[in-house]
Amino acid sequence: MLRQSRSFFQFCVSLRLDMSDTTTYKVRPATLRDAKAIAELHNSTVREAFKSMLADTPIPTTPLDKRQAYWREAIEYAEPQVQVALDDDKIVGFVGFDRSRDKGTPPTMGEIWAIYVSPSHWDKGVGLALWDAAREGLQDEGCTHVSVWLPIANERAMRFHELAGFKREMSSAKTVPIGTVKIEEIRLKRPLN
Repeated sequence: MLRQSRSFFQFCVSLRLDMSDTTTYKVRPATLRDAKAIAELHNSTVREAFKSMLADTPIPTTPLDKRQAYWREAIEYAEPQVQVALDDDKIVGFVGFDRSRDKGTPPTMGEIWAIYVSPSHWDKGVGLALWDAAREGLQDEGCTHVSVWLPIANERAMRFHELAGFKREMSSAKTVPIGTVKIEEIRLKRPLN
């Protein structure tokens, strides 16, 4: 028992050490008016994340109007459920979550469809606030486990999810096209308890 408590304590300390200037962020369900800000944040965060993953390769982009239409529809139909993190009144992160889209998974398997934080707010606790909101929302939906698909080369996202208790499923690795680029992705899973 002491050993388990110590490892949980070390996990909490690790998360807190990684978040200089930790603040509590308000997280709320997204509204249709948030779709443009979510799309802008999504595009800017993807560009920043891909810089480190793709080096000299052109960064794939999605037109803002197309991304905004996607998030507007997601918010309207709650598929996925979308929540936003606020710093004062400014959206600084968002999470989309619902049941798993992977074939053959039980209805108790949830999925983080997307989780993005503005680069200006990396390592400040926004991701943790969004993860907590998604976990609570998935538990309310009756989910007992959760998965997330991540690019293997996105070290920041991999580290965040592994600190949050996600484990890699090595057999799930696959190559997916993103624009003209192919990215290696892997699924990570964890129980929601």
